[in-house]
Amino acid sequence: MKITVDFEECLKDSPRFRATIEEVEGDVCELESKLDKLVKLCIGMIDAGKAYNAANRQFVNGIRELAQQSTRDEVIESSLTKFAESLQEMINYHTILFDQAQRSIKTQLQTFVKDDLRKFKEAKKQFDKVSEEKEAALIKNAQAPRNKQHEVEEATNILTATRKCFRHIVLDYVLQINVLQSKRRSEILKSMLSFMYAHLTFFHQGYDLFSELQPLMKQLGGQLDQLVVDAAKEKRDMEQKHSTIQQKDFSNDDTKLEYNVDADNGIAMEGYLFKRASNAFKTWNRRWFSIQNNQLVYQKKFKDNPTVVVEDLRLCTVKHCEDIERRFCFEVVSPTKSCMMQADSEKLRQAWIKAVQNSIATAFRDKGDDGEKLDRKSSTSTGSLDSGGEPKERSLKGESALQKVLAIPGNACCCDCGQPDPRWASINLGITLCIQCSGIHRSLGVHFSKVRSLTLDTWEPELLKLMCELGNRVINQIYEARREELGARKPQPGDPRHEVEAYIKAKYVDRRFVRRPSDEELRNKVVSLSKQEKRLSSSSEHLPPRPPPPTPKLRPGSNVSGQTVKSADSGIQNSADGSREMLANTPSSNSLADADAAESPPMPMPATLPPPSPCKEMVFYEPKEYSPGLQLYWASCARSLPDMAEALAHGAEVNWVNTEDDKRTPLIMAVQGGSLVTCEFLLQNAANVNQQDTQGRGPLHHATMLGHTGQVCLFLKRGANQNAADIDEKTPLTIAVEAANADIVTLLRLAKMNEEMREAEGPYSQSGDETYQDIFQDFTHMASNDPDKLNRYQQYDPQRP
Repeated sequence: MKITVDFEECLKDSPRFRATIEEVEGDVCELESKLDKLVKLCIGMIDAGKAYNAANRQFVNGIRELAQQSTRDEVIESSLTKFAESLQEMINYHTILFDQAQRSIKTQLQTFVKDDLRKFKEAKKQFDKVSEEKEAALIKNAQAPRNKQHEVEEATNILTATRKCFRHIVLDYVLQINVLQSKRRSEILKSMLSFMYAHLTFFHQGYDLFSELQPLMKQLGGQLDQLVVDAAKEKRDMEQKHSTIQQKDFSNDDTKLEYNVDADNGIAMEGYLFKRASNAFKTWNRRWFSIQNNQLVYQKKFKDNPTVVVEDLRLCTVKHCEDIERRFCFEVVSPTKSCMMQADSEKLRQAWIKAVQNSIATAFRDKGDDGEKLDRKSSTSTGSLDSGGEPKERSLKGESALQKVLAIPGNACCCDCGQPDPRWASINLGITLCIQCSGIHRSLGVHFSKVRSLTLDTWEPELLKLMCELGNRVINQIYEARREELGARKPQPGDPRHEVEAYIKAKYVDRRFVRRPSDEELRNKVVSLSKQEKRLSSSSEHLPPRPPPPTPKLRPGSNVSGQTVKSADSGIQNSADGSREMLANTPSSNSLADADAAESPPMPMPATLPPPSPCKEMVFYEPKEYSPGLQLYWASCARSLPDMAEALAHGAEVNWVNTEDDKRTPLIMAVQGGSLVTCEFLLQNAANVNQQDTQGRGPLHHATMLGHTGQVCLFLKRGANQNAADIDEKTPLTIAVEAANADIVTLLRLAKMNEEMREAEGPYSQSGDETYQDIFQDFTHMASNDPDKLNRYQQYDPQRP
């Protein structure tokens, strides 16, 4: 009911007026509560509608995908496409309806509440205040004594002024009440009417849309009945055919393979045969062979391009093979090669031999016009085949890796025989190889050489950077240092395999051509590496800020020559406050790296590199013994891959332990050095990713403490134990949480979750969750290609509260 207040009554300020005001205020308060509730319910309805639309949109996308998958069935494809379009239109109508609801209910009513009701509340505050002032003035006027004229006059003046102010404010308040009571009706009805018209439009549009779709639906309904009948008939026919075939005798099925030169598809004969590989292992693989267009070809999978065994059957012969252990074998010999094959039975072997002989005879018999036509067919077929036996799209898999690795000086030819355009690589040595040398390297064993294809295999970013850090020139300066001195001849392309194999074994297994350093040279090398903070002249990595490596401790007052270490010798500059800073221009001691840098253009460097953190002055202790293991130890910290490769060539143990420095290993020092590539190099050379120091900390602990996210990602991929605890009973995850390093916490928790999922799935589970693999792949690419994005956290400080 509409409540109005009389203007005359308000001036009297009668009890009737006060009762009316109280009723109006209660009504407005209840109105505000109801409107707020209605607006919130409208917002909830709109949010639910948007969620419904989103789910409906995904459902429609599923219908579209089903239609695209059914391209061979025109009825299903066209019907589903039409249904998807209609449902999408309904989603659009729903969106319009919810937009209108937002405008008509939410926006309009919220505006009414915020504007009109706010003005009413402000007017009420002023009315209440002036009412109190008027009441006080009346009381004061009544209490004024008649014998004190000045108090009477003062009280009278205050009362007059207060009554005048009260009249103005009460009239404004009554006006605000009457306007609000009048406006509430129109605002509420206007918003609801707009909302209902939106529904009316929505249902009209839906009715019109499905009225247009109704003829198609009736047509499909009629076709559906016939489809059900046809499907039942087809099922009966297939069951009958199945029963008939099941009753046949398959004991002589091998005889059904016959040569047919007039086959419509051009394939005279086809079937499975075992083929002996031409590699050193002579493995047997089952392949689908066919005789077509005067050629013998095979496929591993149906989608693969056929691999040509014999390009022209007129130039080959076929014969039985009884001098090998396997049965039913025969050999097809061409002028350039031979191919050993095995049938499943003697009948099948005879059928294939006869088919090849018939194909040869047919080709010779049709030498005239038909022969020329056959040659043309053969040429065309050969042009469509990949003699490598692999799909062309797969050969492009490592094209980028091939280009990057071959761009390194010296890598354009095989490291061992000089064959141009190599397509294989040894990833733990960092060299490129031709196909013959790669086979010999495989025969050495993975503890000497790990071979991978530059074109067929997928290359991880850190492994690709490792290949680009070394190269044939650097490795040959190590492994062929004494070759000319000893008068050994390096193989050339085309040399017999046994000569190349003997040379490679002498080079990498016996290390006959490696120059052994003298004790003095080894000592100078180790000392130089131990003083080295950065190798800016030969490093291509943008490394995160890190503390200086732990300097080898010298006895007080002595160095390797018995003299006190000078700041100029060690590359350390004393500052005024007694702290030390590494000199930025410390010279490199690695002659191999320097020689490589002199012959090749310098690697690109980042515009700025963060300065090393200052460290406290440390006393240098001479180690008890200088060894290749100690060289590997400090080269790993100095990020010098050539020095690391040289140390391994001199016989360094990759898991060598420095008993004078908390039993740290080269891999832990590589973590201290901050280089992802040096860690990868050690891991490829069989470094133990879980070996701990005296503090019970492995490489994963150290990488977590230093905030090296890329190294953490690498170690987890290489099987690091994230549950290992140090002597303080802290796991890498505990350390990462304390350091608030969100990236490393994410990696460790994902790895743990993936490990638990694999354990739950059993011993035959796959490599893990796809999300886990995708995230680790992202971190791997970021660590190798954009490491700045991972350098967001300070290093772990165990003393930090």
